[in-house]
Amino acid sequence: MDLLFDLIATLSRWSRGHLYDIALAIMATLFVLFGPGLNAWVQRSIGGLNFFFRTLIFVLVCAVGYGLAIVFITPWLAQGLGHFNNYTLAPVLLLVFFLIGVLADRS
Repeated sequence: MDLLFDLIATLSRWSRGHLYDIALAIMATLFVLFGPGLNAWVQRSIGGLNFFFRTLIFVLVCAVGYGLAIVFITPWLAQGLGHFNNYTLAPVLLLVFFLIGVLADRS
């Protein structure tokens, strides 16, 4: 049992040094999964507008909206993940990536 706890603690310590990259991977994967649905909703919502305004809004949502979300939400997610201790961080990360995999499989 000590071997398992040592492995979890070692994985957590390694993960702690890469939390920003892990948070960025989570955010990017969530955008890949939910982006098409959000884009379809935006297209339905602005479908009656002029071509120029539709294009402008779509570019703002995709480029500026997704870009700002990646830039500002990723550090918050990394900081939130940093609050887990060395015995919970690795299992939480494995659970998060497992849940993302299940979501990806269903869509």
